Amino acid sequence: MQTPVLETKPKTDWETLAEEVLAGKKLTKEEALSILQAPDTEVLTLLQGAYRIRSYYYGNKVKLNMIINAKSGLCPEDCGYCSQSIVSNAPIEKYPQLSKDVLVDGAAKAKESKAGTYCIVMSGRRPTDKEVDNVVEAVREIKDQHNMKICACLGLITPNQAAKLKEAGVDRFNHNINTSASNHKNITSTHTYDDRINTLNAVKEAGMSPCSGVILGMGESDEEIVDMAYALYEIDADSIPVNFLNAIPGTPLESMKKLGAIKCLKALALFRYINPTKEIRISGGREVNLRHLQPIGLYAANSIFVGDYLTTDGQRTQWDHEMIEDLGFEIEECAFDSEPPVLNRDK
Repeated sequence: MQTPVLETKPKTDWETLAEEVLAGKKLTKEEALSILQAPDTEVLTLLQGAYRIRSYYYGNKVKLNMIINAKSGLCPEDCGYCSQSIVSNAPIEKYPQLSKDVLVDGAAKAKESKAGTYCIVMSGRRPTDKEVDNVVEAVREIKDQHNMKICACLGLITPNQAAKLKEAGVDRFNHNINTSASNHKNITSTHTYDDRINTLNAVKEAGMSPCSGVILGMGESDEEIVDMAYALYEIDADSIPVNFLNAIPGTPLESMKKLGAIKCLKALALFRYINPTKEIRISGGREVNLRHLQPIGLYAANSIFVGDYLTTDGQRTQWDHEMIEDLGFEIEECAFDSEPPVLNRDK
């Protein structure tokens, strides 16, 4: 009896592709899609290629970020993933903006946790001028006491508010695109995808570093994940938080299934191959989606959040420190980059 011959798809040489990225190559959409759809048996070689890029620009350093939820709930937006939105029935703590002193104390705790970036995050569609002024006062005091990198995430801001934040010392402003332009209507109806892009443009015009990322696992296709990675390339976001949906009971997306750890690793590799010079941060939902494979994600990403998130718990900061140490990596406690890495984007 003749033994059947199994046809196998030729394997991609991921390390060669990584070298081409380092030489300035921009992946085609077909190449990008092949990363997400690579056989699971290739995930280690895929991550080896991603690590080649990551190590070229960042070595084995890991940047830590810590969040303070400066205003919780009370949000008129209908984002389906969010426990703080008006359509959520999740039993969360709700409170108005925290005082300046509480925000300053939070920065001290972030520094104790070896976080180089302190993230002040507020719920709501857009901040009032009074809320912005409170953040401005807190930032000035934090800069004076701790000289930390500050990232603000306050919603849809005006150019005038952006200028105030920049003048006060806010280094970075986060406003995630969250999903692809084509999937946006399935996630929220109270603001548009263009509203988010316009805010990021205001951030850049004010001279703040743009931070923008995604939440994966909200029903998007592989093609839409690729679209997100390219959108962030075009935005030229300096920092890209990659969140994985933590389906919170009481939210419209509470029944969504987890992506699975291997798919999450492929997604992290994708964002590294397409945005090679950028800070790629493993963000919300890593504990429940990547689970025991969290450390491997740092072969593609070079940053994580430590501590708790907005309304969900993170793992113990000590565990994150140990995870980084066990990998043979090093926490980058310095708040500021001397020279940001540059890629030839014209090739």
